[in-house]
Amino acid sequence: MMGFLQTTFGQLAQGREASVDLHPESLGSEFVEDLQAFYRRLRPLGPVHQVIVWGGVRAWLITGYEEAKALLADHRLAKDHFKALKLFPPGLGGPHRSPLSANMLHADPPDHTRLRKLVNKAFAARAVQHLRPRVEQITEELIDDLDTRVGVDLIRSFALPLPIRVISALLGIPEADRAAFVSWIEPFIGSTSAARQRSAEEALGGYLPRLLADKRVQPDDDLLSELVAVSEDDDRLSEAELLSMTFLLIMAGYETTVNLIGNSVFALLRDRDKLARLRADPTLLPAAVEEFLRLESPLNTATTRFTVEPVRVGDVEIPANEFVLVALLAANHDEARFDHPAELDFTRSANQHLAFGHGIHYCVGAPLARLEGEVALGRLVDSFPNMTLDTTKPAPQYRKSTLMHGLRSLPVILNG
Repeated sequence: MMGFLQTTFGQLAQGREASVDLHPESLGSEFVEDLQAFYRRLRPLGPVHQVIVWGGVRAWLITGYEEAKALLADHRLAKDHFKALKLFPPGLGGPHRSPLSANMLHADPPDHTRLRKLVNKAFAARAVQHLRPRVEQITEELIDDLDTRVGVDLIRSFALPLPIRVISALLGIPEADRAAFVSWIEPFIGSTSAARQRSAEEALGGYLPRLLADKRVQPDDDLLSELVAVSEDDDRLSEAELLSMTFLLIMAGYETTVNLIGNSVFALLRDRDKLARLRADPTLLPAAVEEFLRLESPLNTATTRFTVEPVRVGDVEIPANEFVLVALLAANHDEARFDHPAELDFTRSANQHLAFGHGIHYCVGAPLARLEGEVALGRLVDSFPNMTLDTTKPAPQYRKSTLMHGLRSLPVILNG
C-alpha cells in the first residue's frame, strides 16, 4: 500500500511541478514566468511547436483552438500509462509500474470506456445540484472564519479549504475523520517537506482501504458508497480500481477548483468595473464562471498524450510515439476562435472553451467545479465588495508548472 501511494502521488506531483527545459531555439523562460505573454508570442508562429520538457523529453505543444479540440478527441493520441513510460529516455520515466494505470485518466478504450461508464453512473445517480446546500454551508463557514481586521492569503484561507471540505462531504468521509483527512491531503498541494508527504502517505494508506471496506458493509448516501456498489452488466470496480479512482477524485477535484477560485478573484481585482457589475447582478455568475474558465484556465495543458501513429497538424507531421501537450490556456486565447480573447467579458456568446478538455476524457467533475466556482465567487463578491490586493505583500505569482495554472498565493485586504 505504501508503494502504491508513493507512486500515485509522486506521478501526480510530477505532472504538476515538473521542471521545464525549453528548446533554446524557440522557447524561453516566459513559459514558466508569464504564460500569457509566452503564448501571445508563440501563437503567430503556428498551432504546433516542438519543445523539450521534463529534463530532456521531446514533445509537441499545441496552441491553436481548432487543432487542440481536434487532437483531444483524436483516437490516434493515447494515454495508456504503461505504454507512455516506455517512451521516456532512460532515467526520466519514473516508476515502471503503477496502479494509477487502472484509473480512467490514464487509460484508453476499451478500459477507459468501461471505467468511465461505471463512474458516470455513480455521478449521474446524485445530481450535482443536490450538493448546492452543502457547498453553500461550507462557503459561509469559511467566509465567517476570515479575519477582516488584517490582510489574508485568500488561497490558503479560502480557495484551498473549500474544495477539500466539499470532497470530504462528497466522498462520505465521516465527520470525526474530516479534520485528519484534510491534514493528510494538504501536503500534496504546493511545496512541502518530503517527510510530511511520507507521513501523509502512510496515514492515507492505512485509512482509505478501511473506509472503502466500511462503505461496502454500511453504505451511505455518498459517492464512495455508490462507486463500491455501482455495476453495469455485472461489472464492478475492482479493489485496486476503487482505490485508484478515489485518489483521482481527491486530487483532480481539488487543485483545479483552487485555481479556478484564485484565478477568478485575481482577475476581478484587476478589473474593478467587472467586480462591481458581478455584485450588482448575480444572475451573471454562471456566464462569469465560464469566462473565468476560458480566460484563466485552471489547467495550463491537458494531461499528457502520445501518438500511436503519425498525426498531421497543419503543415507539421508529428511522428508516432511522440508526446503531445495540448495547451488549453493557449487554445482558449486563440484570436481565430474568440474575439478579444484577453478581455474579461461576461456577455461572451458561444463560449465553448476547452478548460475541461474535450472528447472521451472530458472532465467528469465539471458540473461540481462550476457549482463550487459559482457559489464561492458569488459569496466573496457579495461579502467583500471593497476587497483589494494587499500591496504591502509581494505581487501574486503563478506557480511554475507544465500542467497547472494557479497562484501560489493571493494576498488581499478584505475590507479595502
